[in-house]
Amino acid sequence: MNFLCIGAHPDDVEIGMGGTAAALSEQGHKVFVLDLTNGEPTPHGTPEIRAAESANSAMILGVDRRTLDMPNRYLTDTIENRKQIAGVIREIQPHYVFAPFPVDAHPDHIAAGELAEAARFYAKLTKSDIEGEPFFPGRVIYYFPVHLRLRQEPSFLNDISSTLSKKEQAIRCYKSQFTAPGKETFIDLILNENKYWGFQAGLGAAEPFFQRELTAFSRWPDGYR
Repeated sequence: MNFLCIGAHPDDVEIGMGGTAAALSEQGHKVFVLDLTNGEPTPHGTPEIRAAESANSAMILGVDRRTLDMPNRYLTDTIENRKQIAGVIREIQPHYVFAPFPVDAHPDHIAAGELAEAARFYAKLTKSDIEGEPFFPGRVIYYFPVHLRLRQEPSFLNDISSTLSKKEQAIRCYKSQFTAPGKETFIDLILNENKYWGFQAGLGAAEPFFQRELTAFSRWPDGYR
């Protein structure tokens, strides 16, 4: 299967669903990460540093990656941005699209979630000037943000017990973001949260996801808990 993982910035996908991206890749699925912005400016980064960090992270996770030129800090849900992402959807033809949960303190994360939903719809339009053939992904699945500690019950948890270490390695690629003063415990907090969700499901670690649409199974999936 093909999966498109959208992030407002490089490192968003790694933080929110890095273990799942690695697990899907290990299972033989095609995983494509789309960063809408290059994440700059930041206090200790540059576009060149962030590009190198995100490339190294993608190699660890086993995913393909592309970074668009939308403006960091000023990401908005515009027609042109919708069409640009829709063009990528038509090119990749993902069965599922992952995006940031559109409730957060960071406006870019909110915009990225809204853009993903809108671009999914735009990608199926006929008689449009969007490049490629019309295509409609099965659904948008949201991973959770890091700026708000939401009391939101996930739609499902994904087991990342075997890929938690890959997730950690991928996040640690972003030295410009997470080795600065005041960030010393950030990565440990993220990993501990994954262990907390794992504990809720009797697993070593898990990542939470949210869906607006219900999921129906024709049979119980293997390993259902």
